[in-house]
Amino acid sequence: MKALVLFSGGVDSTTCLAMTVKRYGAENVIALSVSYGQKHIKEIKAARSIAQYYGVKHLQLDLASIFEGSDCSLLQGSDSEIPKESYAQQLTKTDGAPVSTYVPFRNGLFLATAASVALSNGCGVIYYGAHSDDAAGNAYPDCSQSFNNAINEAIYIGSGKQLRVEAPFVGLTKADVVRRGLELNVPYELTWSCYEGGEKPCGVCGTCRDRMAAFEANGVTDPIMKESNQ
Repeated sequence: MKALVLFSGGVDSTTCLAMTVKRYGAENVIALSVSYGQKHIKEIKAARSIAQYYGVKHLQLDLASIFEGSDCSLLQGSDSEIPKESYAQQLTKTDGAPVSTYVPFRNGLFLATAASVALSNGCGVIYYGAHSDDAAGNAYPDCSQSFNNAINEAIYIGSGKQLRVEAPFVGLTKADVVRRGLELNVPYELTWSCYEGGEKPCGVCGTCRDRMAAFEANGVTDPIMKESNQ
């Protein structure tokens, strides 16, 4: 069987890619990266490097025009600043709504698009790296178990039962994801997570904070932060 991995070039999707390559072999894996109008291209560059590292076919799509009306703080057209605090701190101000870095229904759009790409390329499964920390408190509702169950059923039925969706980390924390990645010798030094597009990670946005905490929980220093501090 061939598999497609929804691939951003960050910690979670890279760990997911490593697991998929180990299971199916690089020749049977496609990594799909999507540009959605984000304020920088650092993660796309990281995705290219990692796909080359693993020797998998790498496809890229540009869906930026879909989000032109959004004021999500991650997007080029937004004047909103990216919050410099944890997701938990951000959620105290949202009254139950997703955080400002939630791109409207991004995973739903990406997975639906990935389904078409997967079927066109003979794949029987899509993997993506959603985990429980992102879903917690409704920060990113399209990372939740209930969302995954629903989108998997929709894609399975809509594909004539040819294609399924797997989110292997959906019940795990980011620290759990990093633990698995360390066991697989994932090249985390090649990944990029920061919402800012500087030469080195900002260290204070929500995803930087989560990433550093996940490595610390495993008793190691985030390799990209180690390189940045040298």
